[in-house]
Amino acid sequence: MESALILDRVEAFYGKTQALFGVSLRLEPGTITTLLGANGAGKTTTLRAISRTIRTQGNISIGGTSLANVRTEKTVRMGVAHVPDGRGTFTALTVEENLWLGAYPRHDRAEVRKDIELAYERFPKLGERREQQAGTLSGGEQQMLAISRALMLRPKIMLLDEPSFGLAPMIVTEILNVISEISRKDQLSVLLVEQNANLALSISKYAYVIESGEILLEGPSEEIANNDGVRKAYLGH
Repeated sequence: MESALILDRVEAFYGKTQALFGVSLRLEPGTITTLLGANGAGKTTTLRAISRTIRTQGNISIGGTSLANVRTEKTVRMGVAHVPDGRGTFTALTVEENLWLGAYPRHDRAEVRKDIELAYERFPKLGERREQQAGTLSGGEQQMLAISRALMLRPKIMLLDEPSFGLAPMIVTEILNVISEISRKDQLSVLLVEQNANLALSISKYAYVIESGEILLEGPSEEIANNDGVRKAYLGH
């Protein structure tokens, strides 16, 4: 089976400053892959490289199609949804307006409406607040909305950056359980950057550890979770 996403010796730059040094990884269809690392290790930069919001060298391909010279808007149309750290909802718009905005590349309005109702089924709190401004939602509800808006694209790949940041553990578990279910049912490939390493490794199939812009370690999530160095650095035991 062809990989959904491949990074091959990718370098990334902020201006003249290099932030990634030969990063190689792959996502398989319908699986969750975790990217672990300390603050500043290059996790968010890796997601930005994939979504084409920073300058890169090396090869990034989706379903065998190279992203060389591809702009951010086209990656969205190719099925890449990026949920950044900080959620990024449009605070002055209502919940439902945010969801419609997430479906902007689509022209199947009847199907879009079905997907909005599906979002409310997945996260009932959003359904209760469909006419409420996004900026008045709780942190957990805003994260639910950001993920639901990304899913309105019907993406093949989701880049999910620190979904648990600032949220209660119960809300985090609810959100990641929904992501796990969607990944299995809809063959969505997820690259997950998550500070809660225990939880991330428990729901992912494969994991990479990045340090100073380079992949330090990779393997099945269960093996990574049992690695002594990883346990001490990220798992707290």
